[in-house]
Amino acid sequence: MPRVRALVYRAIGLGDLLTGVPALRALRRALPGHQIVLAAPGSQRPLVELVDAVDRLIPTAELEPVAWDGPPPEVGIDLHGNGLASRSLVEALSPGRLLAYDLSTWNPDEHERVRWCRLVASAWDVRADPDDVLLRPPSCAPPVARAAIVHPGAASGSRRWPAERFAAVAAALRDAGEEVVVTGSPDERDLAERVASLAGLRPEAVLAGRTDLGHLAALVADARLVVAGDTGVAHLASAYATPSVLLFGPTPPSRWGPPPGPHTVLWQGTGVGDPHAADPDPALLEITVDEVLMAAYGVLRPGGLSNRTA
Repeated sequence: MPRVRALVYRAIGLGDLLTGVPALRALRRALPGHQIVLAAPGSQRPLVELVDAVDRLIPTAELEPVAWDGPPPEVGIDLHGNGLASRSLVEALSPGRLLAYDLSTWNPDEHERVRWCRLVASAWDVRADPDDVLLRPPSCAPPVARAAIVHPGAASGSRRWPAERFAAVAAALRDAGEEVVVTGSPDERDLAERVASLAGLRPEAVLAGRTDLGHLAALVADARLVVAGDTGVAHLASAYATPSVLLFGPTPPSRWGPPPGPHTVLWQGTGVGDPHAADPDPALLEITVDEVLMAAYGVLRPGGLSNRTA
């Protein structure tokens, strides 16, 4: 007889998947006999397979219906947002029980990991640890061993520190003897090539658009350092306890910052800016190259074997 199923809807980006891991693990503890089915983008499969709380992935684009098969799930969980747009997609599956936020229970100032752990813990008497983010490393080898990763991209212009400053950081790390690579999505390849060119890096240092999520995860897990803004690669650094320097703005780290670990957060803001604006947020522009380099030298992983997390 098929196992009773629980459907979790979180069809958004890489950082969203990774900040949802603690809640998924809490759900696994709450429903040990259920098949946990996650509706999320198919591109995330290499990482979903490393989360020890998900039994099956249904590839689902953001705010698109779930290609559900079989009888309705016993439990449907909207781990996506706080409005009708996502909740209605879960309701359409006719779950026996629906778990979701609405405007009356949503706290906009709550940290993203805490928020979803609170939702699961509100329904079951289960431990939900917001800092339970570590992943198994993938089985594939990193495309570059022991790299210092510079990741200049982000989903919106307001979260992108200037390319010239990333290039200055990359050049200084290269001059200090680090094997510097520049990562990004296929859409960010031009940006990555610009950073590499300004830094005087070899063309092969540009990995943007050349790695799937599995190989990107292997790269981060093995790396000596990650320098990035508030984006998915920052959360990968948290997932592998890889030393990182994270540049925040316009959203404060109190909402999306890393758990305790070898991470330095740089934040010069006093409030919340517009995360969807086209231009770099003023708080982000207050962060200097010297600040980033000082933080980088302070957290760089020492030589020797990579500190991979099982």
